[in-house]
Amino acid sequence: MSDFNFTIPVVQELLDSELSERSPVPSLQEKILAIRNSLRPGQQQMADWQSGPLAISAVPGAGKSTGMAAAAAIAIARQYERLSFRRQLVVVTFTRSAAANIKAKIRKFLRDDLHLPQTGFFVYTLHGLALNIANRHSDLSGLQLENVTLITPTQSHRFIRTAVEQWIANNPDRYLRLLEGHQFDGEETERLRRQSVLRTEVLPELANTVIHEAKSSGISPELLREWSKQTTDEYGILSVAAGLYEQYQNLMRSRDFIDYDDMILAALRVLENDSARRVEQNQVFAVFEDEAQDSSPLQTQLLEILASNREYQRENSLLPTPNSLLPTQHSALSTQHSALNLVRVGDPNQAINSTFTPADPIYFRQFCEECDRIERLATMDQAGRSTRVIIEAANFALKWINNQWLAATNNKQQIQGNRQVPFRLQTIRPVEAGDPQTNANPAAVGRGLELYTPDDIHHTVKLLSQRVIELFGEDPTKNSAAVLVRENRQGRWLAEALTSVCKEHNITLYDVGERDRRSHVPQEILALLQFCDRPHSPDYLKAALETLVQRQLIPTQDLNALASLPEEFLYPSPLAAPQSETVQKAARLCRSLLRARLELPLYQLISFLALTLNYDQAELATADKLAERVNQQIAGNSSMGGMLSALSEIVSSERFEPVETEDSEERYTRRGQLTIITMHKAKGLDWDYVFLPFLHENLIPGRFWVPPQSQFLGDFTLSEVARAQIRATLHEESVIPDVSQAWEVAKNLKTSEEYRLLYVAMTRAKLLLWMSAAQKAPFTWSKPDNLQEQAPCPVFPALKRQFPECVMNLGAMARQA
Repeated sequence: MSDFNFTIPVVQELLDSELSERSPVPSLQEKILAIRNSLRPGQQQMADWQSGPLAISAVPGAGKSTGMAAAAAIAIARQYERLSFRRQLVVVTFTRSAAANIKAKIRKFLRDDLHLPQTGFFVYTLHGLALNIANRHSDLSGLQLENVTLITPTQSHRFIRTAVEQWIANNPDRYLRLLEGHQFDGEETERLRRQSVLRTEVLPELANTVIHEAKSSGISPELLREWSKQTTDEYGILSVAAGLYEQYQNLMRSRDFIDYDDMILAALRVLENDSARRVEQNQVFAVFEDEAQDSSPLQTQLLEILASNREYQRENSLLPTPNSLLPTQHSALSTQHSALNLVRVGDPNQAINSTFTPADPIYFRQFCEECDRIERLATMDQAGRSTRVIIEAANFALKWINNQWLAATNNKQQIQGNRQVPFRLQTIRPVEAGDPQTNANPAAVGRGLELYTPDDIHHTVKLLSQRVIELFGEDPTKNSAAVLVRENRQGRWLAEALTSVCKEHNITLYDVGERDRRSHVPQEILALLQFCDRPHSPDYLKAALETLVQRQLIPTQDLNALASLPEEFLYPSPLAAPQSETVQKAARLCRSLLRARLELPLYQLISFLALTLNYDQAELATADKLAERVNQQIAGNSSMGGMLSALSEIVSSERFEPVETEDSEERYTRRGQLTIITMHKAKGLDWDYVFLPFLHENLIPGRFWVPPQSQFLGDFTLSEVARAQIRATLHEESVIPDVSQAWEVAKNLKTSEEYRLLYVAMTRAKLLLWMSAAQKAPFTWSKPDNLQEQAPCPVFPALKRQFPECVMNLGAMARQA
């Protein structure tokens, strides 16, 4: 729909009022008009909202939060105009930091521009809103907050492991079928290895995936079991998943734990009651949602119910009320034939959480399509963040990926009508002349877009270092810069390579992943101590080996094979098969840990393990703090059991992390600082200079890789097949796909999200976007020295062809150097 077709009668009234005689003090309508006129066209459409549904599809850097804050302040002001103070505006966003940010902006508009009290609205995260509703009606929600505890990720992991063991005990025949896989000769060592894989990897991963997918969509274990009857795979994957889900729910209830999805479900139970629903709806005149592309089906349902208020719209609307707006297919309480005072703002092209959370951009796309049919879709497509060549590169990448996708799938549908393509077709446009943003679409630094093809990753670091030194120049405090990596292991390797260069040139290097790694110190120490206490436990041995692999102290190898026979691994008999060098190295390190357990006093064990794990200075300080706290707790009862109990409590409570006094965005985007951060964490942030190294096909878009240890089940993973089957049902496809079809769907979902992640990374840059794909790179970053020829990310050569003037001549650069 064209932006120009979206009109609101009140705007003309406001314009007409400008011609009338005015008092020296501006009227409220004049103040509203002043805010509206300071906004861009897309933002103005949000500010013009009076009632009914409205979808805003925004591009990166379009000013979503500013536009929403202005629109919210104007909506509250109109309530004052109508002398309607009883109802509140509810603003919902994705994170606590985003909620604090938008709350501050709304208050500023109300205070400084409209001279109104800073009231009339609430800002929540989705889960905070749900908990608020559930808590007000605890008799209906079934949520007694004084009797329940929010489960932590560590506790959830433990429950999942327990649910797996209970399911195995209750379903020996199904478990045996999984154990047999495609072929099994009955050999004992292989049987033990497969048991380890199923118990510690395959079934926990299946449970974790399905529980979050199903629960966030309101699907019960019983319904999942019914769906499984429509499938014919040899393992009964959905049936197994339903059993694991059921065991997990029973454990949660028995221990009085809830999770975030339980909050949403509790709020929906409240809203099923007619009286309670009217009470809640009568307190709200509208709901504004930010980051709508990240909503799950249950969250969408909650907002639609809360925003449904036909009577209020009929009394107050200056717009014709649409006859109906189709709700999402999951709504238990139909919003058809009722008003939906709901404004949803999002960018489906920045949906980068759908492969590890239940969020799926298809739901926001559906809402946009429904609004488009009734001419209530607007687009915020002007962005002032980036220089023009960066915008052109991002637009080109979006269209090229969609076209390649359609060509590969032989899909003849138009892109706009196809929800399965990676991107919604919307083009970023530079802002118009006179835009209020300071330095909008700034002049490029250098070529604005620089494309490099280094020899290998070491050459990459050399080129990146040279460019960083040039950019920071004589005044390193002037600009901000970030290196965006696909995974944390790349960030760790880069931080080590760049430390000396940054120190020499007085450039602050901030590795975001370093702090995250420090937060894992208690868990890593606990894993090694549990092994030292019970070295013959396959589970504890495997957990210790995983820690050693993550710290790159031993090579990556088949840990299940080692853990299946602990005694043979640690102390092989003369008749045992010779161990490989990698296995010998792991065994020697594990034996050294056991010797330390016998030779050192307990109070020195944690410090010894910290040194063994090769911790850096900050991690060693964290370990010292941990040791001091544990030793205090077990004073007077010094024993390994007491130490393990104290450590387990610390890990479970997850309260050991340091308190941060600085906003995370400020920490990440400080001037004079080179930040190393993952592409996922970079969403919502921006820097003057952005570096995207290591753009290789094996990571973006990557591929689904079936680990060798679980290939006895087939050339697929149970968890991803189950996820694809559940989503196909939620998307109301005619039949549940079989295993091979579901695996293809899962691969397509991952590919789409990886390309969206690259698009998010590209659009973080303001003045310069530096991209590279080395000719040689590691196949896996757990072994960064094992270099081999690697194909670039498919988008990278296409960008080089489209922007030949941005391809850097490395030969000429070397001669100049």
